[in-house]
Amino acid sequence: MRDIIPGGRATALSLILAACLAAAPARADVEVAGVRVPEQLSEGGHALVLNGAGLRTKFVVKVYVAALYASARSQDAAALINSNEPRRMRLQLLRDVDSKSLDAALQDGLRDNTHKQELAALQAHADRLSSLMAEIGSAREGDVIDLDFDARGVTITDNGKQRGRIDDPAFARALLRVWLGDNPAQSSLKKALLGTP
Repeated sequence: MRDIIPGGRATALSLILAACLAAAPARADVEVAGVRVPEQLSEGGHALVLNGAGLRTKFVVKVYVAALYASARSQDAAALINSNEPRRMRLQLLRDVDSKSLDAALQDGLRDNTHKQELAALQAHADRLSSLMAEIGSAREGDVIDLDFDARGVTITDNGKQRGRIDDPAFARALLRVWLGDNPAQSSLKKALLGTP
């Protein structure tokens, strides 16, 4: 009888513990500069989890909150850049920004993180990115720009409206390096996106 009771208690305790763990969320939404950043998103039927989020500033001015989503969390920038799995870079603007300024920042980031020969080979795609940014026009405070990366390239969306797609994995990797490359737009933001201290 003694052997049955402890075993029964252990089973009951393990079931209770399992139920508690299942009920507890893995992570909660986070807040960055007053912006609520969801812990999970869905893209094309794929569940994406928040890898990290941070604030982009320029000359102490808050420009946007960036959030990187991936199919699985990683602190390895190269793995995230080179992954064939869906990823999303979400930019939520904290101030009005004209599309020329936004495009100029992206083009600078491409130049800073791409070898000259590769950049020359990707120039047509960089020009296409400029035209897609021009279609957005003036982005307002609170607007959301999503860059959805996959094995074939990148799709640009603003406020839920798809602007266009660039089908070239090499360009998609180059664009993601704007934030995660060796010379990122902002090193503190890169750390935040990777979830590293």
